[in-house]
Amino acid sequence: MLTTRFVTGAPNWLDVGTSDLDGATRFYGGLFGWRFRSAGPDAGGYGFFELDGRIAAGGMQTPEEQGPPSWTVYFQVPDAGAAAENSEQARGGVLLRPVDVMGQGTVAILADRAGVPFGIWQPGQRAGLDVAGETGTLCWVELHTADIAAAAAYYREVLGLETSAVSFPGGSYTCVNPAGEGEEAMFGGLVPLAEDPADTDAGWLPYFAVDDADAVVARTTELGGTVRMPATDIEGVGRVARLADPYGARFAVLKPMPRGA
Repeated sequence: MLTTRFVTGAPNWLDVGTSDLDGATRFYGGLFGWRFRSAGPDAGGYGFFELDGRIAAGGMQTPEEQGPPSWTVYFQVPDAGAAAENSEQARGGVLLRPVDVMGQGTVAILADRAGVPFGIWQPGQRAGLDVAGETGTLCWVELHTADIAAAAAYYREVLGLETSAVSFPGGSYTCVNPAGEGEEAMFGGLVPLAEDPADTDAGWLPYFAVDDADAVVARTTELGGTVRMPATDIEGVGRVARLADPYGARFAVLKPMPRGA
């Protein structure tokens, strides 16, 4: 599971681009208890979703021409420029060249071989999120993709990620962790689209930890969101549901299985 002990290759930030920032603030506030705080007059409308005063995610209102509302996951890199070059050499792309963000760090948006966008963040004054792995915060990420092998090769070249297969009743799961950090540092997985009827589009899916997945599913519909996969028990993992906010941004929630269960 994710923590704020950020290391190279691990997720250290995420944000949502939405067509209605006020509406998204109401939705995620009602779901996770987040409050929105502007990053200031020079931030172009960007701001932070905070949980008890700690930054749990970022958010901004985006125009229609930038694509549909969605969550973007960012991964820590020591050199954003080098990572962008590596993406192109690994047959991926660069959607936004590295840009300094007011001394806080350097950001870029890349695309993998399948065209899936994701972010990279080279820390400056800010390492990343203030909180992760707790209730109401990011705890896991998954890449849903048509080609597991190609994705694994790309992210190994660009972010240094390592993969390993984990068996469970009925199948196996490809986990990912930062290079040299071992299984204890697993933060996500790679999921074949063909095995997941709930998804038809490739992309990174963020998971937020919750205390009661069923209650969050019910609350999602009350707040105008969509249930893409109802709460389901996954042996050895916990109870999972896949959802979308009222504007179409996709995410998932996880009630983790207690340690030792």
